[in-house]
Amino acid sequence: MDRMIYLSMAGAKAAMQRQDVLANNLANVSTNGFRAELAAFRAVPVRGDGASTRAYALETTLGYNPDPGVISATGRNLDVAMRGDAWLAVQGLDGTEAYTRAGSMDVSSEGLLVLRNGLPVLGDGGPINVPPNSELSIGNDGTITAKGATGRPTAIGRLKLVTPTAETPLTRGADGLFRAANGDLPVDQAARLQDGALEGSNVSAVETMVSMIAAARQFEQQMKLLQIAQTQGQTSAKLLSSNS
Repeated sequence: MDRMIYLSMAGAKAAMQRQDVLANNLANVSTNGFRAELAAFRAVPVRGDGASTRAYALETTLGYNPDPGVISATGRNLDVAMRGDAWLAVQGLDGTEAYTRAGSMDVSSEGLLVLRNGLPVLGDGGPINVPPNSELSIGNDGTITAKGATGRPTAIGRLKLVTPTAETPLTRGADGLFRAANGDLPVDQAARLQDGALEGSNVSAVETMVSMIAAARQFEQQMKLLQIAQTQGQTSAKLLSSNS
């Protein structure tokens, strides 16, 4: 009976954790550049006398779906969509370099090129300063050109584009940004982007909702097993008391 309890308890917890991941993915189905979160579990034996045959499911390191989202044209000069496996470098709230696929940018009141959420966008030499009253355009290699009152275009910097590899994978942080485990990634001179466009989320709403229904049914089944174990335990206790 205790084996049934362990199995159903572990299964119910795993189903709840899976539901949390799926709910977060569904909530970001319209978030530009969002990468669907993947849940993984591993079996861990329960330690202790008489528990060598028991195992528990624990959540392992979470990954993400690397497939690109659909690119949609916006016609806005400060919207960019990274091509291939390229990522845009930004400065996180903690001051560290981080990476994102969300390429909707603005110019802050301080004259810095920032994402819509206010995080500074990084160039080859750090944050990018924009001359006042200038019109910006971005080339497919990330070069930023400013046109002022004189009408003469001037290159003011280049977006830092990086491409992670199998040796330098990215991991998602609590702030939703991605970082490399071994420090900042170098500039990829071959990385390209598409201006006047944004990449959508790679979450499939229909597939995620179907998975959420399956996880909910799995949780219900595990709870039924717990109820069966409770009923069997009560029945066994009554039989023991009546025979004593």
